[in-house]
Amino acid sequence: MKDMKKMILLLLAVVFLSSFVFALPNCDLTVSLLNQDPYPAIPGDYVKLVIQVRGVDNPNCGETVFELVGTYPIHFDPGQDGIKRMKYGGYVLDSDNFLLLPYKVRVDENALNGDQNVSFRYLVGDSNTYITKSLEINVQDSRSDFEVSVKDYNSATKILTFEILNIGKNDVAALTVDVPIQPNLDVKGSRRNIVGSLDSNDDTTFSFEATPKQGQINLMILYNDQSNVRRTTEKSVMFNAEDFQGRVADQKSTPVWSYILVIVIIIVVIIWWRRRAKRKKLDHLKNHR
Repeated sequence: MKDMKKMILLLLAVVFLSSFVFALPNCDLTVSLLNQDPYPAIPGDYVKLVIQVRGVDNPNCGETVFELVGTYPIHFDPGQDGIKRMKYGGYVLDSDNFLLLPYKVRVDENALNGDQNVSFRYLVGDSNTYITKSLEINVQDSRSDFEVSVKDYNSATKILTFEILNIGKNDVAALTVDVPIQPNLDVKGSRRNIVGSLDSNDDTTFSFEATPKQGQINLMILYNDQSNVRRTTEKSVMFNAEDFQGRVADQKSTPVWSYILVIVIIIVVIIWWRRRAKRKKLDHLKNHR
């Protein structure tokens, strides 16, 4: 009798679970990133994404909600989102049984170089559970980097000259250098130097009228990258006063023409003295005749 009850309970459980399973919508979708324009995407700029969804010909899918999630490394403009709704058959193209979902999003200006994951999810029918898929977009970092050093310091004119080298892979524009207020550097005049454009692997110089002290000098470098995003980076440069003291180029030397002038003057004086002495001798002889 007990075994019979167990069999009945087990049968009821199987029937219940079966009815529950069959009640769930059997909607199996395949999601992929069909196209990315431009490729690679540029941080701070827009990218167009076309997502392909296969399996939408299944009537069990019913009304489906698709969403491209606007989190790093992509963002939607204010007032926009990545939600799109589809009713069965509404977006099926011809007989290929797939759906194309176009999106235009902005790439985070601080997105790193390489393949970056974006989240895409969908909700089927009356289900309360999203199914999430991970897609990859390719990003090319448009930022650059620099090496800065003290090239020269003239203690007489108080001109401090720096050299800056673009060690990044990208050209930059509107390059400027600001000198923050700091104890190791007393700047006279403007604290900003507009350098201009600087190609990759190129270098240039910029100067300030200043009185530096031994130690680190902090600089703020600002530039526009290839996507015209304004970037900022800080650099610290070591100043050693002894590097610019006692140099041969700074030592005063007498030019060759100065020696030539002295020799000419001496020759002229000798000739004049000899002529004068000869004249005196002739006058003396005349007076004693």
